[in-house]
Amino acid sequence: MKFFWIMLGVIAFLALFALAVSLYCFFRIFYSPKRKAPAPDEYALPNGGIYEPFRESMFAWMKEARQMPHEDMAIRSFDGLTLRGRYYECSPGAPIELMMHGYRGDSERDLCGGIQRCFSLRRNALVVNQRAAGDSDGNVITFGINERKDCLSWVQFMIGHFGKDVKIILTGISMGATTVLMAAGMELPKNVIGVIADCGYTCPRDIIKKVMRDMKLPVEVLYPFVKWGARFFGKFNLEECSATDALKNCRVPVIIFHGEADAFIPCKMSKINYAACAAPKKLYTVPGAGHGLSYPLDQDGYLNALREMEKLYDLPQTPIPATT
Repeated sequence: MKFFWIMLGVIAFLALFALAVSLYCFFRIFYSPKRKAPAPDEYALPNGGIYEPFRESMFAWMKEARQMPHEDMAIRSFDGLTLRGRYYECSPGAPIELMMHGYRGDSERDLCGGIQRCFSLRRNALVVNQRAAGDSDGNVITFGINERKDCLSWVQFMIGHFGKDVKIILTGISMGATTVLMAAGMELPKNVIGVIADCGYTCPRDIIKKVMRDMKLPVEVLYPFVKWGARFFGKFNLEECSATDALKNCRVPVIIFHGEADAFIPCKMSKINYAACAAPKKLYTVPGAGHGLSYPLDQDGYLNALREMEKLYDLPQTPIPATT
């Protein structure tokens, strides 16, 4: 009988230990605390030395976007969250890029320059704060699993708001790129004419394990706790979907960008996604570009690659400005 109680105590201890580690992983990786709105003169520029050469441009893009006319929009997610975004119109009736930001970012920080890029292509832009980011509701980041469903909810909202003939391009950077690539494998309305994915990862599992290796953590020991934390406390399956698998079912043109010097999400992940894509596709990599910096470093090449993809959208093509 004594042995029984000892074993029961050991089992209870191990169960509590597993629960505690899973909870820690959940808070460290998936939980996003309540956010407060930035002050009028506050700009959340990205941290890190790789961004230093571009801070002036990013600041100018953010400042300009705040001053541009826009319309605030909001939707209700499939699980009852209020998600918010801002619509910037360049030309009535033009295609709209639905733009999704990255992990622990927000629409202003991660998509700075995106609105101006859209306008240079004569496109409209709807930049949204994903769940658990910015002024949108929620506290759980799901690495694209639930966000891909939110993406389709935004699409349905746009069709209802802008009309049944609206043309939509799904656009994302970093986690937002994986979000739109995952969404591309779902059943899309005919209004979605293309996808733009900048520096996305193959699947949540791969990028989490990569970051754990970078941190010199025992991946095979800790990853199960990460998965359990997502399941028990985040209420989602971390391995429910991958961008690579979704792209096998994609039917709209996809253009993938990635910086070749990306130390956070390896460029090879975009190459894997590109190889898996069953739709018309293009891969454009930028030598020397760090994470999320392909456009700031190579604006002309980036825009020209997007203009090339317009041929697949069956849309009027934007002229390439003459160089001086």
